[in-house]
Amino acid sequence: MDKSLKAEAVPALADCQSQADPRQLSIDKVGVRGLLHPIEVRDKHHETQDTVAKISLLVDLPKDFKGTHMSRFVEVLNAHGRLVHVENLPRMLRMLQQRLNAQVAHIEMEFPYFMEKEAPVTKAKGIVDYAVKFDAAAHGKEVTFTVTVTVPVTTLCPCSKAISAYGAHNQRGYVTLALRSVRAIWIEDMIALIEESASSEIYSLLKRPDEKFVTEQAYDNPVFVEDLVRNVAERCNRHPDITWYKVEAENMESIHNHSAYACIEKTLTT
Repeated sequence: MDKSLKAEAVPALADCQSQADPRQLSIDKVGVRGLLHPIEVRDKHHETQDTVAKISLLVDLPKDFKGTHMSRFVEVLNAHGRLVHVENLPRMLRMLQQRLNAQVAHIEMEFPYFMEKEAPVTKAKGIVDYAVKFDAAAHGKEVTFTVTVTVPVTTLCPCSKAISAYGAHNQRGYVTLALRSVRAIWIEDMIALIEESASSEIYSLLKRPDEKFVTEQAYDNPVFVEDLVRNVAERCNRHPDITWYKVEAENMESIHNHSAYACIEKTLTT
């Protein structure tokens, strides 16, 4: 090959995303969703826990631009290596703002969190998984961080217990607690706060003595779905570090073909 021959110039590629858009409508959130990526979260009993998160990276888009550059979102995520740490989220938000010329940036992470639990009587050990979500957002220089956990619990109906000659209908309920706080709150402590508010905890492994204990414990602690959210809210109101919370409870009714639902949301002064 003749080295004196110069390489042909590569023509500039069109940047459609940066073109003006005549509709003049800004977009609140645009980006990528459903990225699976390994993350590392703090574990109260084992220092850290490795898990896999479904991640969304989003920014606002001014009315003057036709689109955003989707590849840059993935570049920001990959720039932090194989494992993403919660401590990296503020820096990732800043990078999203800079790379995408955005005022607002969001990072959402949904992942399973695992805890080893002992059965109440036999102390048999089993693993229980909980759904957790981190939602970090940057509005200009202000950064907010919201943690959400969804916890399965047992609920027993007070009305059914009161009107029945024997027994009472009970079911699995799901409590979702989202909160913001002045200091980090352990995921384990959020789970305990919820479980203490229900008729009984749920376990992965129960022997017969354990099952007897859990059944009788639920019977002695009946709660409506209204009781459930109020119990959680009362504990949140007393917590010195919580600044905002939203608690939702849904009972998957065992004698109806619908669910029972309740919700409380509150901002606390600090």
